[in-house]
Amino acid sequence: MTARVAFALAVLVSTTAVRGQSVSKPEDAVRFATFNASLNRDTAGGLVRDLSTPDNPQAKNVAEVIQRVRPDVLLVNEFDFDPDGRAAELFQKNYLGVGQNGAEPIAYPYRFTAEVNTGVASGRDLDNDGRVVTAPGSRGYGNDAIGFGMFPGQYGMVIYSMFPIDRGGVREFQKLLWKDMPGALLPTRADGSPWYDAGDLAVLRLSSKSHWDVPIAVGGQTVHVLASHPTPPAFDGPEDRNGKRNHDEIRLWADYLTGGSDAEYLRRALPPGAAIDPPGSFVVLGDMNADPVDGGSIAGTIQQLLKHPRVNAEAVPQSDGAKEASADQGGMNADHKGAPEFDTADFPDKSVGNLRVDYALPSKDLVVAGKGVYWPKRGDGLARLVRMSPEAATSDHRLVYVDLKRP
Repeated sequence: MTARVAFALAVLVSTTAVRGQSVSKPEDAVRFATFNASLNRDTAGGLVRDLSTPDNPQAKNVAEVIQRVRPDVLLVNEFDFDPDGRAAELFQKNYLGVGQNGAEPIAYPYRFTAEVNTGVASGRDLDNDGRVVTAPGSRGYGNDAIGFGMFPGQYGMVIYSMFPIDRGGVREFQKLLWKDMPGALLPTRADGSPWYDAGDLAVLRLSSKSHWDVPIAVGGQTVHVLASHPTPPAFDGPEDRNGKRNHDEIRLWADYLTGGSDAEYLRRALPPGAAIDPPGSFVVLGDMNADPVDGGSIAGTIQQLLKHPRVNAEAVPQSDGAKEASADQGGMNADHKGAPEFDTADFPDKSVGNLRVDYALPSKDLVVAGKGVYWPKRGDGLARLVRMSPEAATSDHRLVYVDLKRP
């Protein structure tokens, strides 16, 4: 059987017509999606507790969004990590595997999750407020953690897949130190002195959560999911330490895709002798916390990927719901330069407004058959899934997807 035939058969299996499917998908396509679902909790174990029963309102709505869109491969951001993977298992069993409001259940036989840097104590005064906070949950702990979080694993990630995951081929760049990136945008104080001292830089990792290269076998073809969730370019001061970290977290993927000398420093995060060759076919997925023209990110940050010679960024996912929301809500949205239909997140209108921060970016060898942002308009019966209210409270982000087929 040729790779092309095997791929086609895999696609047909994954796209069988399903009753209740709200978002149509070409029969010759595989759907890759990213969703910052805000399934994070305030305390360790809180998400496992909430997912242990099938009646958590937020989890039900998140599951319904996924069931309506029916991705074949899905990255979920802001999904608390637990070492046993119990939360990911319970979400499949009690929510994705149970039809929500008439939507058909969806089963993902393959999952991947791993440790992240959020909430990991650094033992250093990373916010320079004069104290080192090392007790999880204490006031100020998150600002001194390797990545912001009140306990280890908060705001983690998980990948669900219809197709086998090559776990032995996974590359994780979680432990790469920020200082090991050549030309890193390390922050400075007003007087030009370093914000982080040598002791800080000896422990401060670049990735605020993690960066994963997860190979997935789609028929006879391997597609690498490049998953991450860079820190927001906010919640800091004039030194812009989070904005600069956001820039460099996104740069990591650009360097990795370029390969060669640009990616040589990444070896420091891998086992000795591990290959660092750039991936072949890939899809970059995640909440990048960077809009091309609006918001608080450093100019050119997301363009490191959007303009990368190996990335197909021409087909931009969009929705009528995003355009409608921008017009209805006004505020900062009225001054935005970006097209509102491209927005993927509904942020407060008085501070930053709606932005395009979530991305599904394929390699140029993969043909785009469709794309979209799941943002129903207010007259749609499913608009309840994107309302920010006590009843729904799904997430301030929208699910973003791209449908791909081989040339």
